[in-house]
Amino acid sequence: MKKFVISAATALVATCSLAQTAQDPVIMRIAGEDVPRSEFEYSYNKNNSDGVIDKKSVDEYVDLFINYKLKVRAAQDAQIDTTEAFKKEFATYRDQQIRPAMITDEDVEREARRIYKETQEQIDSTGGLVKPAHILVMVKPKATDDEAAAAKARIDSLYAVLRDANFSEDTFAQLAKDYSDDKGTSKNGGELSWIPRGRTLPEFDDKVFSMQVGETSEPVKTSAGYHIIQLRDKGNFFPYDSLRTSIMSYIAQRGIKNMLINQKLDSIAKAQGDSVTRDMVLAQKREEMEAADPDLKYLIKEYHDGLMLYEISNQNVWDKADKDTLGLANFFKKNKKRYKWDAPRFKGIAYRTKDEADIAAVKAAIKGVKYDDWNETLRSTFNNDSVLRIRVEKGVFKRGDNAIIDNYEYNDTAKVKEMKGYPHTAAFGRFIKQPETYTDVRGLVVADYQETLEKAWVAELRKKYPVEVDPDVLATVNNH
Repeated sequence: MKKFVISAATALVATCSLAQTAQDPVIMRIAGEDVPRSEFEYSYNKNNSDGVIDKKSVDEYVDLFINYKLKVRAAQDAQIDTTEAFKKEFATYRDQQIRPAMITDEDVEREARRIYKETQEQIDSTGGLVKPAHILVMVKPKATDDEAAAAKARIDSLYAVLRDANFSEDTFAQLAKDYSDDKGTSKNGGELSWIPRGRTLPEFDDKVFSMQVGETSEPVKTSAGYHIIQLRDKGNFFPYDSLRTSIMSYIAQRGIKNMLINQKLDSIAKAQGDSVTRDMVLAQKREEMEAADPDLKYLIKEYHDGLMLYEISNQNVWDKADKDTLGLANFFKKNKKRYKWDAPRFKGIAYRTKDEADIAAVKAAIKGVKYDDWNETLRSTFNNDSVLRIRVEKGVFKRGDNAIIDNYEYNDTAKVKEMKGYPHTAAFGRFIKQPETYTDVRGLVVADYQETLEKAWVAELRKKYPVEVDPDVLATVNNH
């Protein structure tokens, strides 16, 4: 019986697989790996959507896609996706896509109501909320006896005015605006926001929570000085609906959603057995989400493959070209005609100095020194301590690149922007008719050398890995 069940399950999987292949046929096979039409369509449509300037036809895009997949396969063979750095970065991205789905809006709402209820019970059990207003006459911590006495006399005189006005709220508000030392509340007539017990100074707290609405206190002494307090209102904690937006912001800012997600992951892992981890639960969730949403599947795959592509391209093209000084020199030598200028350029430095005497000193320091060594010579001579005596820009300049060079070497009248502390400017160097070494046009040479390495690498990959494209399936892209 058991054998029959296994056979039936195998047949069911095979049937589903055949059905899936019919709906999503193989469009190409690269290095022995099938590529479904849906994957090619996802990539093509994403890279040729509205707003893309250089749109490609399906046929034009095929070669770009194949080259991409070949590089990814090379990265797989190089086991780039097995490094700890790769796994950590990819896991971070995967978690950004999958972790939020571990909880629902109802889970967050439940937590918001829990936070509210906990706060409500704590506040209402200690007296609820009060809305006071106050007039403050400050007394400095180290006030002299005379200063303390003057503050007491001032608060007593304000209280006398209030008493004569029968503690009118309007009179209180006007006195707070005119005389209160609490400038944060004086403009509002001394009115504070709603506060629970324990949020103010102890003496203020004790007094205000013992008062009746409408009551005005005699002067109360605290560590800040003297207060006259008027209780405007009191009541229980605010309704949930009035605070929901603030609570949701609190949840977002404090990372509480992450806490809820971790709790859910731990709960599921625990229910499935001691050997199950958070990562295993996330992997399971990812499979479920990808099965329901092919675009998500390809989005995550795209990021995974993109990380590998970046690293393998860096090794074989970008970083390799940038650091291969001998290769760059040889490439420049063979392709000098590419880099011809239509006019001579100035090779040297534009510089600024604190002291006028350093204008000549800079020229003397690098005269006879190899151009490549100028930066180190200038640094060690003029900027070798905490005081930077000079500011230097070194390079090959055409007219319009640098105002200092334009003024001194091209005889232009370009406006030089002043730099605070460095009032003196000058230039030093010479004109050259054409680039002398690859360093004179380094950016262009590196870019061209990278392109050459890229083409050679792709050609090598094309020879190494077999590629088959089904033209009949290709003809159905975005048309099925």
